[in-house]
Amino acid sequence: MGQGPLTGVRVVEIAGIGPGPFCGLLLADLGADVVRVDRPGGGLTLVPWERDPVNRNKRSVVADLTHPEGVEAVLALVERADILFEGFRPGVAERLGIGPEDCWRRRPQLVYGRITGWGQDGPLSRAAGHDVSYLAPTGALDALGPAGGPPAIPLNLIGDLGGGALYLAVGVLAALHEARASGQGQIVDAAIVDGAAHLMTMLYGFRANGVWSDERGSNLIDGGAPHYGVYETADGRYMAVGALEPQFFTELVERLGLDEPASSRTDRGAWPGLRQRIAERMRTRTQAEWTEIFAGSDACAAPVLSMGDAPSHRHLAARGTFVESFGMVQPAPAPRFSRTPGAVRTAPPRPGTTPLAAILDEWV
Repeated sequence: MGQGPLTGVRVVEIAGIGPGPFCGLLLADLGADVVRVDRPGGGLTLVPWERDPVNRNKRSVVADLTHPEGVEAVLALVERADILFEGFRPGVAERLGIGPEDCWRRRPQLVYGRITGWGQDGPLSRAAGHDVSYLAPTGALDALGPAGGPPAIPLNLIGDLGGGALYLAVGVLAALHEARASGQGQIVDAAIVDGAAHLMTMLYGFRANGVWSDERGSNLIDGGAPHYGVYETADGRYMAVGALEPQFFTELVERLGLDEPASSRTDRGAWPGLRQRIAERMRTRTQAEWTEIFAGSDACAAPVLSMGDAPSHRHLAARGTFVESFGMVQPAPAPRFSRTPGAVRTAPPRPGTTPLAAILDEWV
C-alpha cells in the first residue's frame, strides 16, 4: 500500500510510547505497511489518537496480550511480517508469548526489534527510566548547557528519538537486508544509552585529542565560542550564529558592522570581549531586521523561530518541510527520495479501526 522506498515492507509495531511509535512513523512515512497493535482501551496517549501525527500512515488492530486470542492475533501477523518491534522491559514479551523464539517458530526470517532505555542486559536493564535518565550517564547531558549553569535538557531529541528511534529504524532495516540474504531473522537490541553514546563519537574523539573540555560552555560548539552561539535582538527574540570557518567569521562581523581582526576568532583570550560586542550589536536591531541583513549570506546566521513560526520560514516553506494534513501542521516525511518519495498518506487511526482479518487477507 502507499508509496515510498519501503513499499512492500510489513511491520508489526507493538504499541508503546516515545521511541517505538516514532520508529514506526519513520518506516511508515517511507512506505512500509505498519500495523500498530494496540491494547484494549488504547493505552497511554497525551493527545487524541486522530490528532497524533506520530501515528500517521499506520493501521491499528486491538489485541489483549494477556489472553491467548490476543497473542495468536500477533503471531498471525508475524507469519506474514518482515519486522516486529516492541518496547517492553526485558523478559516481558517472552512471558506474554510473543518473544523472539515464539515469533521465529512462525516466521524464521522475522527481524525482531527491541527498544529500551538500558538495553537487554546489564545491571540496569530491568530498571525504569525516561529520556533524561538514559541520557545522563552517557556524557551527552553533561555537555549541554551554559557555562556555570546546570545541564540543559534537550527535549527528548537526543535520547528517545535520536539515540533510540533512529537507531532502531537503522537496525531493523539493516537486519532485514541481511535476513533477505540469509533467510534468518535476528534480534536488534536498540538501547537509548547505546545510541546516545554513539551520537557522541565525534566529541569523544575531540576529547581524546585534547580539543574538548568537560567544562560546559567552554568549547567551540557548545556556546563557548562567541561566533557560535545565540544572541538576543532588540525585540527580545534571538539570532543563532555559527560562523566557525574564517571566511564565514569575516562575513559575520562585516554584516554586523564590527571591525574585528581575524585573530579574534581563534584567540580565546579575546572571546569575552568579542562576545560582548556581538551581543551589544545584536541588540540594536530586531530579529526581522537582522534576518534581512544576513539573508543569502555566508555569515551562518539564522533567526531562532518558535514551532508556530517555523513552517512559514521562507526556505522551509519553499521546500515543503512542513505540510498540513488532517487539520494540523506537521513535519513532512524525511529524508527525500528522487524516484520513490514518502508521503503523508493516511490520518492516524484510532485503536482497532482495521479488522485483523482484513490485514491478514492482504498480507498473503
